[in-house]
Amino acid sequence: MKIYVSVDMEGITGLPDYTFVDSARHNYERARRIMTMEANAIIRAAIGQGAEQVLVNDSHSKMNNLLVEELDPAADLITGDLKAFSMVQALDESFDGAIFAGYHARAGQPGVMSHSMTFGVRNMHINDVEIGELGLNAYVAGYYGVPVIMVAGDDRACQEAQSLIPGVVTAAVKQSISRSAVKTLHPTKAHALLEEKTEEAIAKRSTIQPLVPPANPTLRIEFTNYGQAEWAALMPGCEIEPGTTIVKFEAKDILEAYRAMLVMVELAMQTKFC
Repeated sequence: MKIYVSVDMEGITGLPDYTFVDSARHNYERARRIMTMEANAIIRAAIGQGAEQVLVNDSHSKMNNLLVEELDPAADLITGDLKAFSMVQALDESFDGAIFAGYHARAGQPGVMSHSMTFGVRNMHINDVEIGELGLNAYVAGYYGVPVIMVAGDDRACQEAQSLIPGVVTAAVKQSISRSAVKTLHPTKAHALLEEKTEEAIAKRSTIQPLVPPANPTLRIEFTNYGQAEWAALMPGCEIEPGTTIVKFEAKDILEAYRAMLVMVELAMQTKFC
């Protein structure tokens, strides 16, 4: 059995605000250690449930946050930020299940540090389905027939997962009070919860269906201002919907839509506010 683990940072236990997830801020080094211990709890449980391979993909910001020297040696790690499939790099049909840890709610929704990829994104859709990082990553897993069996993060991320993926196991390690305040479990309690829920998810993995993406999906990203939309629309195949800051891209499959999303948000970040 092979298990894939994508680990973001905003939804990690005890992290309430940007001072923990920005590498230039004073709480970041603490957060890296907490994040690594949280990944280890999931790895331990997966191995204990019979996984022969666990692949962990560091999925936050520059994607080099997890402390490899402190990571459980039973797992392999993908680290670094130039990856064609970003938060789901190397996820393919060979895996029996995917676990998303440290996840947060999508842009415009309540939840600690809620956003979708960058703060320039107001909304994202695949066809008529509004999604964030969680949903888009789950669609890529579903393209390969891999179910997302567990999502861990704040309560709002867990609610979002449940609305998208029937039967998914969730582990809420903190409750959102506002976008920058939480009521959190102690890490020791969070580790026990993560181990328990990982075991449950692996045991019921055959009953959780992959989130199958539509064929020939339409990706629509609404940006916060028109300059961002102009930059994103420079990518061939993109167009701005008249009278909006929405950029549309018709994709041949979800993999192309995912890579288009990465290019569009990177281009949009070139916008200067002055």
